[in-house]
Amino acid sequence: MLLFAIVSLVASAVLSIDAIKLAADPGADLACSINAILDCAKVGTTWQANVFGFPNAFLGLVSEPVVMTIAVASLVMVRFPRWFMFTANVCYLLGVIFAYWLLFQSSFVIGALCPWCLTVTLSTTFVFSSMTQWNILENNLFLSPSAQEKAVAFVKGGWFTIVLIGWLALVIFIEVLKFGFQII
Repeated sequence: MLLFAIVSLVASAVLSIDAIKLAADPGADLACSINAILDCAKVGTTWQANVFGFPNAFLGLVSEPVVMTIAVASLVMVRFPRWFMFTANVCYLLGVIFAYWLLFQSSFVIGALCPWCLTVTLSTTFVFSSMTQWNILENNLFLSPSAQEKAVAFVKGGWFTIVLIGWLALVIFIEVLKFGFQII
């Protein structure tokens, strides 16, 4: 969780700087604008890049330090209240949904991908996955006793990880199907 929160924070910082560059000059040539498909500037100048009236990347600058704090505190055996961890998981679920909505918009509406945005989506997926696994194992999700038992078995049996790998493989497959090898 800590590693991918750091990766997402770095990507959010770069995206924030690029958003400021694009605000000053919408025709700016960004380093991550590699070709017609991998084009940060094309993605960054759309309304989807500023859904809440400010660059979406600013959300990562706010949320990832919170996740990093939770991760570091957990590494030194701090246990947050159950309600807090449940709320963190729900908030991060909303972040994952938003990240994949943006990926859909980028792929199927805008027609270009931003490498830094892809990094945030991937990192968000791993942070959410690790946070959810942790919360299942720590019984923080307010599941019924039978659902909790099944969830713990699902995690401990490795099925959660298999589903995560399958999900990421599906996402990659869809992107390659959509763009072919133009991505490279």
